[in-house]
Amino acid sequence: MTIRLLLADDQALVRGALASLLDLEPDMQVVAEVGRGDEVIPAAKEHLPDVALLDVEMPGGDGIATTRELRAAMPGVKVVIVTTFGRPGFLRRALLAGATGFVVKDTPARQLADAVRRVHSGLRVVDPTLAADSLAVGDSPLTTREAEVLRAAREGGSVSDIARVVFLSEGTVRNHLSSAIGKTDARNRADAVRVAEENGWL
Repeated sequence: MTIRLLLADDQALVRGALASLLDLEPDMQVVAEVGRGDEVIPAAKEHLPDVALLDVEMPGGDGIATTRELRAAMPGVKVVIVTTFGRPGFLRRALLAGATGFVVKDTPARQLADAVRRVHSGLRVVDPTLAADSLAVGDSPLTTREAEVLRAAREGGSVSDIARVVFLSEGTVRNHLSSAIGKTDARNRADAVRVAEENGWL
């Protein structure tokens, strides 16, 4: 039985290398390759993959949001997140979104192929180092609103700019920023964004 694969990564060289490696496996066939998150579901509906390998950071929808949408649209398709960003918070968010595999891009080809087989058979596969880091870091201390405000703050705008983006008053934005800075032990807003991003909380 051949495992049909869909690859989604905005870096064409990485996507091509993954496709070449996985196509060498006798029981695997790459049936679709896309470079954007919003191309995943149309490609999946057209090519009917068994397993989708998704990058985390892509234009048109990140891999975690795309995982949630793909699992809702096509529950039979298993998802493996393959990412450069081995951040603990990403792992938890990906699993909650419905991913059953989470590996980093420098995983050896043989291990990646084995991970695909195991996910296809119904098992969960998680990079062991990342799993340990995730347990050590724990869950995000940020509320949904605090995370939303920090995501808006990444652009570096003023409090009023952020307030317009998230549809909150400037006073509420200041409160959320202050709380997020405290929870991340950060020096300022930019530092809070950095800490939250490094831990995969945004």
